[in-house]
Amino acid sequence: MLEKYCLDNGVTVITEKMEYVRSAAFGIFVKNGSRNEDADNNGISHFIEHMLFRGTQKRTAQDIAWQMDSIGGQLNAFTTKEYTCYYARVLDIHFDNAFDMLSDMFFNSKFDEDDIKKESNIILEEINMYEDTPDDIAFDKMQYHVWKGNPLGLPIIGNAKNIKNFNKKLIKNYFNENYCSDNTIIAIAGNFDEESVKENIYKKFESFKRKKKIIKNVKPEYKKSFIKAEKDIEQIHLTVAFNGIKLNDKLSYAMAVLNTVLGGGMSSRLFQRIREENGLAYTVYSFNSAFSDTGLFNIYAAMSSSQLFQVYSLIIDEIKKLKNTKIKSDTISATKEQIKSNYMLSLESTSNRMSAIGRSMLLMNKASTPEELLEKVDKVDEAMVNELIERVFNLDDMSICIVGKNTESLSF
Repeated sequence: MLEKYCLDNGVTVITEKMEYVRSAAFGIFVKNGSRNEDADNNGISHFIEHMLFRGTQKRTAQDIAWQMDSIGGQLNAFTTKEYTCYYARVLDIHFDNAFDMLSDMFFNSKFDEDDIKKESNIILEEINMYEDTPDDIAFDKMQYHVWKGNPLGLPIIGNAKNIKNFNKKLIKNYFNENYCSDNTIIAIAGNFDEESVKENIYKKFESFKRKKKIIKNVKPEYKKSFIKAEKDIEQIHLTVAFNGIKLNDKLSYAMAVLNTVLGGGMSSRLFQRIREENGLAYTVYSFNSAFSDTGLFNIYAAMSSSQLFQVYSLIIDEIKKLKNTKIKSDTISATKEQIKSNYMLSLESTSNRMSAIGRSMLLMNKASTPEELLEKVDKVDEAMVNELIERVFNLDDMSICIVGKNTESLSF
């Protein structure tokens, strides 16, 4: 059962009681990510996420780690292009302690200059790690180029130049301008005492009264792109992308079906054709990156350079088959059952459920019960999926990114 309420200051709370579990997961979601940045401060949202673990007025970084470990809990955070989330998962008996710790980090982090320098070095190493991950490079470069000139195309992690220039004043100013009561969501899922939780939330958050300056995001315009990135690695990493659909599109659940059929698992057409039948790649899959006002449908594969064009040809061939013969109703019915089963299994995790309702409330101002979501999947039919195929797969407007050795000479 979902319960939603708002504090007078604009903080929204969404909870789901799950009495059959012994854990509780809760997250503080802030509608601020790399999309809220510009070229000069790109990476600052992710940097702030790291800094909240660096210590508060009453807890050192070591205290935070030790106190969470001592109750057997999990504490973490992540930054996306459109929001940042700080979350914890603990046994129900430790909820109050964990909530006190996370709210202390949220409101009382020191942003000490020495810690900023240390964290800068850590994030520079994270950038180096990213540079050793060619699939991440392919996805980031694809988004940068197809949405060039729009903040949505900026990388979440930022760049080394910006990271080295961040200081306490810049970080604090950005934090105070973007971490506000009216763009913050608290999401809780699991076994917890409702009255105690409400009391805790009001006690910790009712004095939080910073208001967010309203700046409307500009919807990015998709630009067909062909990107080559030289990297001294063994494989070629290929990404093919199309203008996708946004988060709350009327065909979102049809997209789940389409993606599952094309490249969403081991039984998908791309996996079976490229890996199982032809043995050309170990990794091949597809996914739709959905945001509040746009999306990007991606197909990814990694293979030896000698097999690049064969893999590419098979990807195009499968897309043409989709466009020519569509997806039949019996396949759609079986795929819907697969999606519903996977979804229901994921609900056994309080963290997954908390993340789902928090993200949905933050980006779409609504959250659905499991029953409502299953009903939406059930409503997907052949016409909806085939409408989506025509809408997404425009081969004349397709983008390509290749990462690997000797890419300059490659041509499609």
